[in-house]
Amino acid sequence: MLFAPELLLLIGSLVLFGVCLGRGNGQLAKNITLALAVASTVLCLVTLQSKGNMFFDAYRVDLFSQIFKLSISLGLIAVLIFSSELKGVTDRMRPEYYLFMLLSTLGLVMMVSSVEILTLFVALELSSYSLYLMVPMRDDHTGLRIQMEAAIKYIVFGVIATGTMLYGISFIYGLTGTTYFIELVPKLHVLAASPTAMLAIALFMCGLFYKLGVFPFHFWVPDVYQGASNATTSFIATVPKLGAVAILIRITTLVAPDAGASVVNLLMVLAVCSMFYGNLSALVQTDIKRMLGFSGIAHAGFVLLGLLTLKETGFATSIYYILGYLFMNLACFLVICKVSENGENVKVEDLSGLYKRAPLLALTLLVGMMALAGIPPFVGFMGKFMLLTAALNDGHLALVILAALNTAIAIYYYLSVVRVAFCSDPEDRPNVKVDMMTQVVSISLIAVIIYMGVVPKQILEIASTAVRSIL
Repeated sequence: MLFAPELLLLIGSLVLFGVCLGRGNGQLAKNITLALAVASTVLCLVTLQSKGNMFFDAYRVDLFSQIFKLSISLGLIAVLIFSSELKGVTDRMRPEYYLFMLLSTLGLVMMVSSVEILTLFVALELSSYSLYLMVPMRDDHTGLRIQMEAAIKYIVFGVIATGTMLYGISFIYGLTGTTYFIELVPKLHVLAASPTAMLAIALFMCGLFYKLGVFPFHFWVPDVYQGASNATTSFIATVPKLGAVAILIRITTLVAPDAGASVVNLLMVLAVCSMFYGNLSALVQTDIKRMLGFSGIAHAGFVLLGLLTLKETGFATSIYYILGYLFMNLACFLVICKVSENGENVKVEDLSGLYKRAPLLALTLLVGMMALAGIPPFVGFMGKFMLLTAALNDGHLALVILAALNTAIAIYYYLSVVRVAFCSDPEDRPNVKVDMMTQVVSISLIAVIIYMGVVPKQILEIASTAVRSIL
């Protein structure tokens, strides 16, 4: 039972591989993937309180890992439902597309339970390479082949980040003689004053910074968001970030709280650079996916605010924030997938008069954008408020002021999208059809975003309990 969610996804991947061997049936592959995602979610709920070690203690199941597995499965379900038509991917490619999406999810699910560096690395690469293959699967009906450029950039930057991460791992092993986190923590705390130890941890973090889109490992983000199909971008922009934050928290625990000034300073610089670069670049974007790409870079900077406190409350707030970010982003990409007629990219002007063309989608977009902007009573406001409070209590006044300034900048471009959707005429743009399942997902996302913003205490308590289990 400890390994049940992973085992299910692994068997499901083999089944999908069998579907791919023949001519393939895209609808069958989608139904199988959706059924597996739902079953995985149920298994994650059943095993939520389970604890145990496997595979010579390289793999640990606890509340921390199960929360992330549950969130990853829920994210996969949402993406599969609102991108069910899979516009922008040809029928011939769809079985393989769903296979790689499931394999990427399997890699992420295994990654959050990995408590040994080599196991973690293998899981990370399984997740990453599946995504590398999904990006160029977009069809060429628009006459542009931007997906090929995006895929090349994605894999090249990924290889660089992986190499940097492996370099850090070699330092860590050389210093400690072990690859197990439970043995690394006390040994690296003893070596806290060593510049080599701090350099090793910083290099180790680089692979996860790339996944999260943190400056300066962000260069792939806008091009991949724009070049990949809408469904692929919906997945890349949301689900993998959960795994990145989970492992960044594990890595950050290697830093001794009383002697980690160099790593804290590094995280501060990266947070500020990510926020300013992301928000200022997003101001001039007309393609919504590209705008959300730059927005994601800025939000990655906010996530780092919780990590640099090196405290339980900061880690718990980062978990809360990335969970909220998952639902906020899913709400925005749901609208993009439905407004796009044939899988083409959606520009801001394409949302004109959305309140008349599809009222529920307009409401979903309103809630998603206002939550991302950090406007109450949504989860984005509460998440940013608690992250800034944690950083302020830790004495980072200048950082808090800069982060608050970035929140003000972000409000402009988020609300400019809302203005177009609610204050412009549809002109000759057609109404948008929304199926029943998408309506259910849309209403559920709105409810979760509001609930997490109004009643954050329960989620924070669960996150704190989960963090304590790994400290």
